[in-house]
Amino acid sequence: MTYVHTNTMVRPPSGCGEGVILHEAKGGREVMSDHAPEPDDLRSLGERLDELKRQNRPPEQAVAPTSGEIAIRFATELLSAVVVGAAIGWGLDWLLGTRPILTVVLFLLGAGAGIRNVVRASKEITERTSAAAQAAEEEKEH
Repeated sequence: MTYVHTNTMVRPPSGCGEGVILHEAKGGREVMSDHAPEPDDLRSLGERLDELKRQNRPPEQAVAPTSGEIAIRFATELLSAVVVGAAIGWGLDWLLGTRPILTVVLFLLGAGAGIRNVVRASKEITERTSAAAQAAEEEKEH
């Protein structure tokens, strides 16, 4: 029979310092080292770090969308609704054998839904733009 070595060497994650952690199998479970941090200590340390990050983070400012963002958003809204409508119509036509009636009807419904989504997105973009303009004016005043 071949002897199996139970000690394995593991490199710690980056940023944890240098060296190697020695894992040793004892009693059916792995033990890292005698001075490994307790899970509660790690959890409280993580909570303190999160709190410090929140305190040091500057407040988020409203930013007006660029013309590229607007174009991509409108194209995505319109195209996705049209494609979904046409795909559902094609699938129903294939199942029911009613080609191409449902494809055309659901394509038109998808186009209408896409136009509605574009109108809704344009209202949202208008609100974002006005909020960004107000934030810029308030920043100039201070």
